[in-house]
Amino acid sequence: MSADAVPGAPETGPHETGFDQTLLFTVPHRDARGRLVRLGPVLETVLAAHAYPAPIRNLLAEALVLAAILGSLLKDPEGQLTLQAQNSEGVVDLLVCDYRGGEVRGYVRHDRARLDELGPAPTLHALFGDGYLAVTFDLASTGQRYQGIVPLEGETLAAACESYFLQSEQVPTLIRVAVDCTGAHPMAAGLLIQHLPEGEEGRERLHARLDHPEWDHLAIMGGSVRRDELLNPALSLEALVWRLFHEEREVRVDHGPPLVRGCRCTAEYYRQVLSRFGEAERSEMVDEDGAIKVDCAFCSRQFAITFDA
Repeated sequence: MSADAVPGAPETGPHETGFDQTLLFTVPHRDARGRLVRLGPVLETVLAAHAYPAPIRNLLAEALVLAAILGSLLKDPEGQLTLQAQNSEGVVDLLVCDYRGGEVRGYVRHDRARLDELGPAPTLHALFGDGYLAVTFDLASTGQRYQGIVPLEGETLAAACESYFLQSEQVPTLIRVAVDCTGAHPMAAGLLIQHLPEGEEGRERLHARLDHPEWDHLAIMGGSVRRDELLNPALSLEALVWRLFHEEREVRVDHGPPLVRGCRCTAEYYRQVLSRFGEAERSEMVDEDGAIKVDCAFCSRQFAITFDA
């Protein structure tokens, strides 16, 4: 491994990666890249914005990990990754998370009465029905947008993301996510490994296939990661990479930006949005106090927006 993650070192150390961080790694001779994310205080902050029931807390925690992992693949530091899962007729009719420059946020809209009828551990299909997942990459530097949409099939959001990469980008991908929201301090973590035999940029991936011998090896190694390893705060992300890939000739590691709760709501932002409406339309939105009340779904803050007469 590279000097940034010393094999054989203690499993925690002053320069090793813990909560609310992203570890980037590559296995060059196997044409592979990976990401590791572990959320702690940031996850707690996002979940605290709403009194989510347990199944929704778990769902949102998984989605936030996936947003952080997929967002860390962006080359554009000002780019944004958005995950949106929905079905207008589902118990959960909307889940949205996004990532931009280390900032993550997320929100779930659901029918509480219908959710309670499903029991304590509803399946993904029970929550969404025949819903879909949209994965959108917005590149600020070029103004380009790339979006792929896949059905919410399988048991987890992670499985749907694997399908997205295979179908939309022809990239064999393994994703593992672990969530523990049972205690006072929720945690969630995830691992992504991808095989890029034709390189990450500039070339069509004509030979990406699931039966590639290098990918078989990577999938076995990555798939061996355990839930307790992903969630263990005493095990740094560097140490976890070493556990999985210490027999490889070389593993290079790097660090993404620290992860923070990044709700971007401000009174000025909502004023700009509302200014696009005509004066007559805005007058219909004004309450008895002479203001237009706007609630941010992500953080539950309320803004009273006024306009000069």
